[in-house]
Amino acid sequence: MITKNKAVFLDRDGVLNQEMGTYVWQPEQFHILPGVPESLARLKAAGYLLIVVTNQAGIAKKLYTAADVRACHAKLQSACGGLIDALYFADAHPSVSESILRKPNSGMLEKAIARFRLDAAQCWLVGDRLRDMEAGAAVGVRGILVGEEEAGFAPHVADLRAATAVILGQ
Repeated sequence: MITKNKAVFLDRDGVLNQEMGTYVWQPEQFHILPGVPESLARLKAAGYLLIVVTNQAGIAKKLYTAADVRACHAKLQSACGGLIDALYFADAHPSVSESILRKPNSGMLEKAIARFRLDAAQCWLVGDRLRDMEAGAAVGVRGILVGEEEAGFAPHVADLRAATAVILGQ
């Protein structure tokens, strides 16, 4: 019997780092939200793999590069003690190019499910937009919406700390 793993998929901007209303691509403007390192440590201790899935349309728009995104991800990993197992980003934008990776499509999640042999029914996705929830639902992953409430979506919580409590059943 093949053992299946469980994971928490994490949107980046607005969940792990401060949403600025514009593209976040410079490490000096990349501010990790309060409680994120502790929340990730709690999820990791409970046996979850931690996988970031983020749309980075600014690459397609030539506003910044993949190297810029990786620099922000290195800062995130450093602040969180290297707990994140994988960081995926979709570099497309509908005005420039289409991609099955870009949320609300589920390509990034599908790649991780295959790579880490995940049981989607044991996984969660924490995001701040309905497109995040749609990507998770497409592959059978439960979603938790953080931040401003979207019409009727539940569960909806304030931040990653509260989402972690839901995931851990507390």
